[in-house]
Amino acid sequence: MGFGGISIWQLLIILLIVVMLFGTKRLKNLGSDLGDAIKGFRKSMDNGEADKPAVEEPKGQTIDAQARKVEEPAKKD
Repeated sequence: MGFGGISIWQLLIILLIVVMLFGTKRLKNLGSDLGDAIKGFRKSMDNGEADKPAVEEPKGQTIDAQARKVEEPAKKD
């Protein structure tokens, strides 16, 4: 038994039919185009993560305390 009830012989017959329909040259081009697309997608995902600035909260302060600092203007004596 193969994948989900499909035997190895059935997979080979399907592969043979696909090669006969499309030809090896077209399948090779399709594979390289798909590989280039995946490579470009991974590269853009890596660039997107590198462009995001890391946001860190100061230790010992809550968000409310930080908001109060921004809302209250500095008082001059």
